[in-house]
Amino acid sequence: MFALMQSTRTQSLHLCIDPPTGLKAVIAIHSEQRGPAMGGCRYLAYPDDESAMVDAIRLAQGMSYKAALAGLPLGGGKAVIIRNPHVENRAALFEAFGRFVDSLEGRYITAIDSGTSTLDMDCIAQTTQHVTSTTASGDPSPYSAMGVFAGIRATSMARLGSDNLEGLRVAVQGLGNVGYALAEQLHAAGAELLVSDHDPGRVQLAMEQFNAHPIATDALISTPCDIFAPCGLGSILTGQSVMQLRCAAVAGSANNQLTNLQVADQLENRGILYAPDYIINSGGLIYVALKHQGEELPSITAHLARIPSRLTEVFAHAQAEKRSPARVAQTLAERLLYS
Repeated sequence: MFALMQSTRTQSLHLCIDPPTGLKAVIAIHSEQRGPAMGGCRYLAYPDDESAMVDAIRLAQGMSYKAALAGLPLGGGKAVIIRNPHVENRAALFEAFGRFVDSLEGRYITAIDSGTSTLDMDCIAQTTQHVTSTTASGDPSPYSAMGVFAGIRATSMARLGSDNLEGLRVAVQGLGNVGYALAEQLHAAGAELLVSDHDPGRVQLAMEQFNAHPIATDALISTPCDIFAPCGLGSILTGQSVMQLRCAAVAGSANNQLTNLQVADQLENRGILYAPDYIINSGGLIYVALKHQGEELPSITAHLARIPSRLTEVFAHAQAEKRSPARVAQTLAERLLYS
């Protein structure tokens, strides 16, 4: 684990157990160079404890890059609560997690993420002030989707020569809060939607509301489309899966889409434009960060509107340097973090 922390330049890793509630949690703080570390709290089952720690570390690194490239005065952090199938009192568990967050004395600010809700954040807020995306501050998912939608238009312009999405085939993998909101915006823009999700009810709803075409989860990645939009969990793009892609670009909301940077090079070699995840999906972080600082909605939406120009800048550098946008984005982020 120390080797992974060293290779990712992760600052610290914190572990907590609370036997009365069954809490087993990890908080990874990647960087406090630009300010306190902010990042969501995941509540998921993991095959083992090491997998949970690795997930937290890699996600925290992405949050540092995301905050830096979004111009936010924040570092990157991430929390993982290892989900137990038998939890007697969910509220008590999240209150215990809040005490864990509070023990870090403001070095880490938590937020909603996969498996958690605004109600969970309300429970955390009972025991710490270092939390956002409560019911009072609002769910950031619509703002994540808004940023991704704008990023898809910028990606379409860079790869296909137009930001008009009417008639474009977009494959949305994952119809959670962000994926579904994105599908709604794409449908309104006239895109043809191909969708998959492990929840058949979400797929059925997308079929009814957006005239979406259902595709089996394991088949979506190889289905011909213009843009593939991963909106589920990470590590979807592997050396093997990239060879199955039949699209012009990849642009979605999932974190850590690439298993490694060599996969980004494969995409580049295949002529598939990749929108770096921690740029295109930064809308949620922008919303919770600025909301936590007391900013009003017009200021937040103005900041969100900068996502397409950041992507366009990265695409231009990548084309000029004949490098993957993922490598260009990482270089820019690390320059902001470490120079």
